[in-house]
Amino acid sequence: MGEVRELDLHVTPRTVDFPCTTLVAEVFAPDPVGPLLFVNHFPNWQLNFEHERELQAVVAARVVEERTSLRNQHVVLVGDLDADPEATSIRFWSGRQSLGDMSVCYRDAWESKHPGDPGHTYTPRNPLLWDWDWPFRRIDYIFVRCGEHGGPTLDIAACARIFDEPINGVWASDHFGLVADLAIPAHR
Repeated sequence: MGEVRELDLHVTPRTVDFPCTTLVAEVFAPDPVGPLLFVNHFPNWQLNFEHERELQAVVAARVVEERTSLRNQHVVLVGDLDADPEATSIRFWSGRQSLGDMSVCYRDAWESKHPGDPGHTYTPRNPLLWDWDWPFRRIDYIFVRCGEHGGPTLDIAACARIFDEPINGVWASDHFGLVADLAIPAHR
């Protein structure tokens, strides 16, 4: 591990009482991947806080863009982003929406490997779900930063839900997890 930085996401008075943060960690992966940034983004969860999630996404993206401007490296951004794919904050991460006078583009691993599949990670199928009528069903993501001339800098070889069934009657979490297999693209 290299430098690890915690970003303060308390961007409005409404966010003061919530432990929202982003962790940016440099991981010294072996060649051919080399050092990469691993970003765990944890914005506010409240349904009516999309404005704050937008501001929080921009805070995190600015730090990542500053870091990658100094050293070209892969970026993997993950987290319980508490917004569905149509939300502005998620559209921002996926390059479909600009915010705060900037834009970025990350490839959604689930969407890449399962086009058209909703990929719910927060669903009434799970008895630990806090609110059976929660409107956002896919709220957990794995994103890979895209390069200047195309798709993600790491090939998304696979993406799957995990912990989406009980083991011996026990559910791992109120969310289903995600896992992705990433590799150096053959056409690099």
